[in-house]
Amino acid sequence: MLKLLILAAIICVGWKMALGRWPWQKQDGTRQQALFRARKLLGVPANARHQDIIEAHRRLITMVHPDRGGSNAQVHEANDARDLLLNELPDRSTHP
Repeated sequence: MLKLLILAAIICVGWKMALGRWPWQKQDGTRQQALFRARKLLGVPANARHQDIIEAHRRLITMVHPDRGGSNAQVHEANDARDLLLNELPDRSTHP
């Protein structure tokens, strides 16, 4: 019985480490979906650094800027994606 409890505890800790929440906590699907869409739009992986996000944003802005045939809505979407991902970085104290 003790082995089963230890195994359950290890699984719970692994779950927390992998998904960022405990198995019994409700999943915030809308937030996760927004992060997924932002990463996809900018073309960055989930572990992207501050500089990676900034560079991806600059590349996207050069393509969707209204002066290049894009629209204001696309620029706002790119800016929102950048801001969302930068706010999710674990250590924002070293970045402007």
